[in-house]
Amino acid sequence: MKRRDFLTGAAATGAVAAAATASSFPTPAIAQDVRELKMVTTWPKNFPGLGTSAERVAQRITKMTNGRLTVKVFAAGELVPAFEAFDAVSSGTAEMYHGAEYYWQGKSKAFNFFAAVPFGLTSTEMSAWIHHAGGQQLWDELSAGFKIKPFLVSNTGVQMGGWFNKEINSLEDYKGLKIRMPGLGGEVLRRMGAAAVSLPGGEIFPALQSGAIDATEWVGPWNDLAFGFYKVAKYYYYPGFHEPGTSLSCGVNMDLWNSLSDEDKAIVEAACTAENDYGLAEFNAHNGDALKTLIDDHGVQLRKFSNDIMAEIGKISGEVVREVGTENAATGKILENFIAFRDKAVGWGKIADQAYLNARTLPFKY
Repeated sequence: MKRRDFLTGAAATGAVAAAATASSFPTPAIAQDVRELKMVTTWPKNFPGLGTSAERVAQRITKMTNGRLTVKVFAAGELVPAFEAFDAVSSGTAEMYHGAEYYWQGKSKAFNFFAAVPFGLTSTEMSAWIHHAGGQQLWDELSAGFKIKPFLVSNTGVQMGGWFNKEINSLEDYKGLKIRMPGLGGEVLRRMGAAAVSLPGGEIFPALQSGAIDATEWVGPWNDLAFGFYKVAKYYYYPGFHEPGTSLSCGVNMDLWNSLSDEDKAIVEAACTAENDYGLAEFNAHNGDALKTLIDDHGVQLRKFSNDIMAEIGKISGEVVREVGTENAATGKILENFIAFRDKAVGWGKIADQAYLNARTLPFKY
């Protein structure tokens, strides 16, 4: 055999052997540890502060795991409708969701406590309850029944009272009012005679424009300006009794969560915790400028609910929130823990944040 033929034959034999060896491993082998995860959201695509929060979490997880977990975000309606995000993650159709827990109250009314309840906790109080007063453990127990591991992932801060086509001067003005308000806040207004409905964000403007609803709450000036509510409603009310510090959440399919390494679990948790702080800061940074734009450039009329109205709403809110605890023993346990923490937070808040904020409004030069 000529040397050239031998080398050619040897090379061919080696290639066949290499191919055979390679075929005994998964293809491509380097991709064994790479997982592509779907995150479904309840928000319009890249919507300021809400949709963009989901994108940031996805990017953080992808970068921090060096691509081992590659998260792709699907806005409301792209993979599943907004209010089906929870079911998609519970069933494994998607691996993660980014949303607000009160959207799942059809599963259990207890989910409201982990987003917002009327006259409930502020953003900082919510984080304190979840991380240091038993809230996370209770949330884990509740969500585990649906094969989901939940995390705080952002907060809107105190929300506005909403957009109205007429002034709200008395409790009578709520009777027959068609208003978009989800969660337990909607139940409070129903007991006041309003017709409260829950709509995904993307459906609110056309409903208000067509007259299907007379009023709506959404989030706050920054988000409300983005949706253009000033084009179809005249009066902008505050404060938002229904959502005093609304937590957004990231839910992870439990099978996926249990399959992750301790390192990747820590990364997912860290990414959510970082966004919880960053998201709240973003809302607080933009709301003031957006409110000025609404008033100065678009002629929006800012109105404050009277103390009489707020006191009655507060009374009904307490009744509604406490009734949630009668749903079952598990919900009662969550309610008891929540109320106990709220009582302590209110007491401390009077001599801390509330006292300082009151003092800051005094007429002195600064």
